[in-house]
Amino acid sequence: TKNTFLVHCHHVLILSKSSQFDGCSLFILSFVVYFQELAVPVGQRQRLNEEVLPFSAFLTDNFGRQHSYLRISLTEKCNLRCQYCMPEEGVKLTPRAQLLSTSEVLTVAQLFVREGVEKIRLTGGEPLIRPDVLDIITELRKLEGLKTIAVTTNGMNLVRLLPKLKEAGLDLLNISLDTLVPAKFEFIVRRKGFHKVMEGIDKAIEMGYNPVKVNCVVMRGLNEDELLDFVALTEKKPLEVRFIEYMPFDGNKWNFKKMVSYQEMLDRIRQQWPSLEQLPLGKTDTAKTFKVPGFQGQVGFITSMSDQFCGSCNRLRITADGNLKVCLFGNTEVSLRDVLRSGASDQKLLDIIGAAVGRKKKQHAGMFSISQMKNRPMILIGG
Repeated sequence: TKNTFLVHCHHVLILSKSSQFDGCSLFILSFVVYFQELAVPVGQRQRLNEEVLPFSAFLTDNFGRQHSYLRISLTEKCNLRCQYCMPEEGVKLTPRAQLLSTSEVLTVAQLFVREGVEKIRLTGGEPLIRPDVLDIITELRKLEGLKTIAVTTNGMNLVRLLPKLKEAGLDLLNISLDTLVPAKFEFIVRRKGFHKVMEGIDKAIEMGYNPVKVNCVVMRGLNEDELLDFVALTEKKPLEVRFIEYMPFDGNKWNFKKMVSYQEMLDRIRQQWPSLEQLPLGKTDTAKTFKVPGFQGQVGFITSMSDQFCGSCNRLRITADGNLKVCLFGNTEVSLRDVLRSGASDQKLLDIIGAAVGRKKKQHAGMFSISQMKNRPMILIGG
């Protein structure tokens, strides 16, 4: 049988090592790994050495990346209309009955956490307009093994909801803010509300969130002239301002000339603060972080376009309508909702998840190819 064959190969490998046939040993090792990848079904994957790779095989791709971070979009709706996120003409929303219900969100989350996911981020749309968001966070908090619950929000409802969110168990907070000029805010998001967002940021600081992460998508000709003002915010406040390179998605009229690269942003900031120092980079960090000595906060750069970080990616995404996306920039999706509603077992779900993760590519196609690729608008993905 396949399993017997693998066991025999494993024994031969040990013998060849003990016999010091280095070339033979290397050949057999490669053969065993290759055979295991092709011959053993996803549902029966076994590691030759569980002590080396104890992480779930279902969430480990063919390049050894272990996906311990799940982003779940709770809704496609939003109370803003940001230019880089939603097409000017709007989007066709998925009928409510086709979105994941509260219980389905929790079922999927529980399955992923059981397999090794340690962090869940709730996104949208705007996740805080979903009526059951507090119930979802409360139930997520009960999942054994889940270490971190985070939310990415536009901040419009934060002052009202944050005390209850914290009580429910919210650990981390990212707030989207692309300008510090009220009139420009209204132009970018096509709605009023700048002061509500600023009050939300202050409320988060007051309630002890440290750092409060502020996501700023930088677009040439729109807000790149505010880089230094955003950095200055970190002097007196425990913020991590994260400058995000402008990324192409359906409907946002992406143009290479609008993108301000990480290196250009860094050079501008260093002209003002030459002492800016880089902080250590964690294994799966997406942001390159820097700090001006003496400042309370710090700044980060999300360099998806100019310096991709695919090699250390540990993220998976589930859209509000229940599709699994293994890459933000890929247009391949697998419906978990349909499998759930068919009454399938957890094992069946895991097999489907494992197969999707196994197909994840080594890296995304590059900014120019991505700009030509058919994909969802950002609001229908869940940033």
